[in-house]
Amino acid sequence: MPGKLMKIIKNCIKAVVLLGYRACIRIFPVRQDVILFESNLGRNYTGNPRAIYEEMVRQGLDKKYRCYFILEDRNTVLPGAAKKVKRTRFRYFFLFAVAGIWVSDSRLPMYIRKRPKCRYIQTWHGTPLKKLALDMDTVFMAGETGIEEYKKNFYDNAQTWDYLVSQNHYSTEIFRRAFGFRKTMLEIGYPRNDVLFRKNNTEEIRKLKKQLGLPLDKRILLYAPTWRDNEFYGQGKYKFNPPLNFSMLQEAIGEDSVMIVKYHYLIMDQIDWSPYRGFVYSYDLSYDISLLYLVSD
Repeated sequence: MPGKLMKIIKNCIKAVVLLGYRACIRIFPVRQDVILFESNLGRNYTGNPRAIYEEMVRQGLDKKYRCYFILEDRNTVLPGAAKKVKRTRFRYFFLFAVAGIWVSDSRLPMYIRKRPKCRYIQTWHGTPLKKLALDMDTVFMAGETGIEEYKKNFYDNAQTWDYLVSQNHYSTEIFRRAFGFRKTMLEIGYPRNDVLFRKNNTEEIRKLKKQLGLPLDKRILLYAPTWRDNEFYGQGKYKFNPPLNFSMLQEAIGEDSVMIVKYHYLIMDQIDWSPYRGFVYSYDLSYDISLLYLVSD
């Protein structure tokens, strides 16, 4: 009974908040000086949205625009003048109602409505090496009821994007087809990859290794698997089920090598790496994968 009551209360609160959000859309004008950023549905400060914002900071544009970053972890340190906003709070909805520019690397929830004067920059977050969206034949992902509904939701969401960032022509062709995207494609490379050129030197890599607590005299292997859509606990919560035998690997590659393990932000498992202390260095979703690329051999 208490569980059912809490569910009813939560649904009532959600309904009231969404009514308030829709009222804000009707009442308040769109502000072209307000930019709303989000990485991985607010789970961390990484990827293309981070890279775009930090370039704005470098150019001093964070002072010209009012920048907000949606983040679940309010302890995340942001450079520049951006303010943090917790997901699904009233301020979150208010900013979606009035922001003139959205920058995101994932699909937004279906209840978020884009206004005509708002510009939505979808940066996406990877190279399509496996089927996605409208190209998929089946869907096993948690929270999805069937392939047709999944495709419809994805297509409807993609129609709200005004710009889509692509890293190469290969991706551009697949994105056009898989997302049903017909608006402006920005085939400019991923902003998050700029750091791979800018900091790819001995001094910067050594500094990063020290910051990450990595040994300076060993070869570093990076293992960063994606999530498997048929292995999950619930909606948006996936399992870490690696095919690697870390004990055998440790024995095989010897004492002159260590491993970085970085799993996808949707993975919910808490792995005990203590048996591999000194060999496996695990980094959670708060760490940007680009920096781990730099320190890896």
